[in-house]
Amino acid sequence: MELLLVHPQIPHNTGCAARLAAATGLRLHLVEPLGFSLEDRYLKRAGLDYWPMVDLVVHKDWEQATKFLQKDVERPLEDRLRLFSARGGETLFDAKFEQDDILVFGSEGQGLPAELLAQYPNNRVYIPIREGVRSLNLANVVCLGAYTAMNRAGVPLPDNAGGHVRHEAADAYPQPADVAKRSN
Repeated sequence: MELLLVHPQIPHNTGCAARLAAATGLRLHLVEPLGFSLEDRYLKRAGLDYWPMVDLVVHKDWEQATKFLQKDVERPLEDRLRLFSARGGETLFDAKFEQDDILVFGSEGQGLPAELLAQYPNNRVYIPIREGVRSLNLANVVCLGAYTAMNRAGVPLPDNAGGHVRHEAADAYPQPADVAKRSN
């Protein structure tokens, strides 16, 4: 299972998603353009000293991301995408998930691009919210979506019994840009 943020705008939210990726062992993909620099201090701060544990891949656009995600995988990409949207689809709590799914989240201001939603109309997943509330915070949706999808797909959850052992690379405290890989 993998996490993919399309055009994220707020560094805090992306940093929280990176921290979640470190906590769960899921790869995090970012599709440019981003609304911030990978050297942003708020991005680094939200991810704390967990950046060495983040498998971060940055793609210049959606096309490059899809090429990367289709490499060496038998299941078709269109079957693996789960597009999180506040605008319809199947509720997160009824949706079926597979271990190789890609959980896709849009930007804070715009959500997912309309053409992407139109291309994969049966892949939408939403989290139920009360009438009058436009949307939930991106970091919250990524976290709830990831843990729910992992659990429903039978992806093993981390087994730490509530303890903490500092990661050996934590003292390096690198910039997110230092751990990011670029897809080609």
